Amino acid sequence: MEWPAGGVALVTFTRSEELNTLSLELISELRHALEVAEHCDAGALILTGTGRAFCAGADLKLVASAASPVTRTPMQYRDRYLAPIANLFDSFEEKAFPIIAAINGYALGGGCEMALSADFRIMDRKACLGLPEVTLGAIPGAGGVQKLIRHVGRAKALEWILLGSRVSAEEAYARGLVVELTDAEELVPRALALAKRIFEASPAAIAQAKMSVYVAEDADLRTARRFGLEALTTLAGTTHYKKGVKAFVQKRKAQFR
Repeated sequence: MEWPAGGVALVTFTRSEELNTLSLELISELRHALEVAEHCDAGALILTGTGRAFCAGADLKLVASAASPVTRTPMQYRDRYLAPIANLFDSFEEKAFPIIAAINGYALGGGCEMALSADFRIMDRKACLGLPEVTLGAIPGAGGVQKLIRHVGRAKALEWILLGSRVSAEEAYARGLVVELTDAEELVPRALALAKRIFEASPAAIAQAKMSVYVAEDADLRTARRFGLEALTTLAGTTHYKKGVKAFVQKRKAQFR
């Protein structure tokens, strides 16, 4: 975990020989990194990998081992491995700061689910993503099915999931899943540039806007609109709102931090 710019955290997965698969240690360290970012009032957080993969999903060596502490029974597999991963990814949307997935290589299975859980995705042009679980006799269990439907629609989600497709960066971008494609050497700098743009805005407004988007996705229109109204009412009582309005009237850029 690094802080390459004020208020911007960069978390890099370093299990490159294992394609950054989701070991128990990696899951624990990622959870801790999110807690640190939250404690330090991060304005944004970037996730990326080393080597050939962003994250290639579940640690199948751990899952397949007869001595594994997580797969002695299906219930242990759920409670000690699958549920913690799903809960960790779900927690991304609850963070006040945006999370950016800088996808540098393979983002497959659980790695794809992690990327789908981020607020923004930027991809290396040569990277790919996918949910190939059906080819292993499984299905995506950490939110991949539900989140992919929301991102690309039911028809395309069915195609990608049932065929176990590996989706190119170009197709992901064309489907609106990715905000930017770039060359490998520019991946983290471009993610950092996006994070810096976010950092310039009011952190209170960013948090409320992000929450409003996720509520609107799950709630009916009237409930979502009411939530947005209350979110704006909350912001109207903050110094950030007053600073922003005053700066606009004075035709200058607001300074929120």
